[in-house]
Amino acid sequence: MKRFQRLEQILRMDPCKDASEIYRLSAAYEFPWDFTRALELALYRTYAVPGIGRLLAETAELTQRSQKRYDDTTLLLDAVVEHGFGSPQAGTAIRRINQMHRSYDIADGDMRYVLCTFVVMPKRWIDAYGWRRLSRHETVAAAVHYRTLGRHMGIRDIPESYEDFETCLDAYEEAHFGWDEDARRVSDATLALMASWYPRPLAPLLRTSTLALLDDRLLTAFRYPPPGAATRALVRGAVRARGRVVRLLPPRRAPHHARQNWEVKGYPNGYELNELGTRPVPGVQGCPVRHVNGSAVE
Repeated sequence: MKRFQRLEQILRMDPCKDASEIYRLSAAYEFPWDFTRALELALYRTYAVPGIGRLLAETAELTQRSQKRYDDTTLLLDAVVEHGFGSPQAGTAIRRINQMHRSYDIADGDMRYVLCTFVVMPKRWIDAYGWRRLSRHETVAAAVHYRTLGRHMGIRDIPESYEDFETCLDAYEEAHFGWDEDARRVSDATLALMASWYPRPLAPLLRTSTLALLDDRLLTAFRYPPPGAATRALVRGAVRARGRVVRLLPPRRAPHHARQNWEVKGYPNGYELNELGTRPVPGVQGCPVRHVNGSAVE
């Protein structure tokens, strides 16, 4: 198989009718490592919205059970990508996602924003660091795929096109990003989780490297001191260099799904989709964070 043969296959498909299959080919064959990194950062940046970060801190899902939360989120979203919306696996995964969300009073704008990160951040990451840029077919397909997921989740006013998703994301961050002590705790726990995947002496280096990949808006929201220009250039240059090396490699012949990522560590003996995720705490009704006009407050 030639290096661009799968892209040629994608370009022969209909980006609307075949959206989820195109997305699967991109995520599992063309850019599995890049999609993993991009979606990690996509979820991470949502913590800078105080309503989201505070909720996650209150539930302790990302401060006390970071690895499980990471694993469950990865596996549930991956089931939809791998098996398609019409499959029993996707049905089970979406049902669990919806059951978890219904346990909390989550603002619809926050849900819509998280969906936007899934569409926008992979394109931005791959265009900056991937072995090639995303084609227009792949960009349209990603928007259609997540519009479909959003409808299954009951999210209202979902953006129509990729450009609409991007506009929605940027506007929401401009309006809602801000400092919150609890959200910062969630951020620190997530950075610690990522560092824990590697030998302990590398933890400070990995934290610095991750911060060097973040934009100023995100660093400001969490009140992290920005890495120096030289550090940013070195880290980002190294990730771009990886993409250039991958471009020279033969194309992937077998899919690599997110469930196969070595960072998913919590289920060495396997798992059942209907058992993943959080469960309501007995005796606790609704969201542990009080909301006023759709925004979480203390």
